[in-house]
Parts: sequence; C-alpha cells; structure tokens
Amino acid sequence: MKRDEVMDALREKGTEQNRKTYARHGVGGECYGVSYADLYALQKRLKGDHDLALGLWDSGNHDARILATLIADPALLSEAQADAWIGEVANFVQADAAAAVIAKTPYAAATMRGLIDSGDEWRARIGWVLLNAMARSDEAYPDDLFLPYLAVIEAEIHGRENRVREAMNGCLIAIGGRGDALQERALAVAAAVGKVHVDHGPTACKTPDAAAYIPKTRAHRRAKEEKAARVKAAR
Repeated sequence: MKRDEVMDALREKGTEQNRKTYARHGVGGECYGVSYADLYALQKRLKGDHDLALGLWDSGNHDARILATLIADPALLSEAQADAWIGEVANFVQADAAAAVIAKTPYAAATMRGLIDSGDEWRARIGWVLLNAMARSDEAYPDDLFLPYLAVIEAEIHGRENRVREAMNGCLIAIGGRGDALQERALAVAAAVGKVHVDHGPTACKTPDAAAYIPKTRAHRRAKEEKAARVKAAR
C-alpha cells in the first residue's frame, strides 16, 4: 500500500470516541482515533515496509506515527532518522512508541545516554524508556551499568517533568526486577523516594508503587530464567 492509501484507511477507521479517549491521554494535533486493534491489523499487512514507515511518520498524524513505529525495521532505522523522530515526538505516547523501535537498534544505549538528562520532557522520557528496555532485556548487562541511574532516580525523580517522573518510576521497577542485588538497592531507593506523583489527566491510570512492584517483577523474571534453564538442560 502507498502512504495515501494507508492514510485513507486510517481515516476511515478512526472514531470520535477514540479521539476523545486519546485526547484525555494528552494526544493533540491531527488524530483520527484509530483503535490499537486496527493498528495491529494494519501492522500485520505492512510490517517491514520501512520506507512507508518513514512516510507515515512524516505525515505528522498521530495514528500514522504510531503505525510507523509498528512497521519500521530497526535494522534500517539510521541514527539520523531516529534523531529526527525524537525531535518531532509530540506526546508521551509517541515517545514510548519511538523508543520501542530505537531500543532494538545497535545505538540504543548511546541514544539513551544522550537523552536521559535532557531538560525536554519527551527527549528525557525516551531516554528513560530506553533504559527500562535495557533493564528488561535478556542481555548480560552488569549491575554497575544500572546502579548510577538508581542514584539519579533517588536524587532527581521528584523534580523532573511529569511524564519523566512516570518513566523514571517504571525504570526503577524494571531495574529492581533484573537481579537480586539490584532488587535490594532498588527497594532502598523506592523507600527513600516514597510516593511518586504523576498527573495522568482525566483518566483512570495510576502510578505503580515501586516498592510493591519490584518484588513481583523480580519473581516474574526469576521464573522466566528458571524456565529457560530447564528448557536448555532438557535439550
């Protein structure tokens, strides 16, 4: 499908109710209000068409940008293209979607380090979402990589921008779930930080309590590791 055809399909699938829902989550500008079920259906048809993904992102339309991140090929997304996307993100939903693609690139860690201290809300959020993805990955990152960021969270989380606080809180949970030593340190940070206040707008969304979620996340990861070990031993 060509970009204009995809844009027409998105326009047809958008609904007023979805537009109102997305607006409550901070989505502004041109938005058709396409459900994620419809976006995922289009993803199945279009995934891997990287040129189309770039064209959809350039449209500026919110739904098209989310679809772009779903069909883009991380192996073909250049650092220049990723930088352009980062600079054009218009809300936290687009920030997270762009980060999900960048997290699969070889330059994800370098991009994270360049963004995490940014004074721009969306750039900094992308940085923390990338660190979250690194913490949740199966890569054998050393604890020393994550420990400094726990210190940053403890010192800065309450003074950062609204959606950056949310991302930092999620990152605290992800890091704590990565290993036993990191869990102990993350729980100490969660205790020191206390409740993290995030304005979710007129929605029912709530900010997870890190102290409660860290043990659950660690238990889930441990079960996953044990299952993988059993599978490997049975081969």
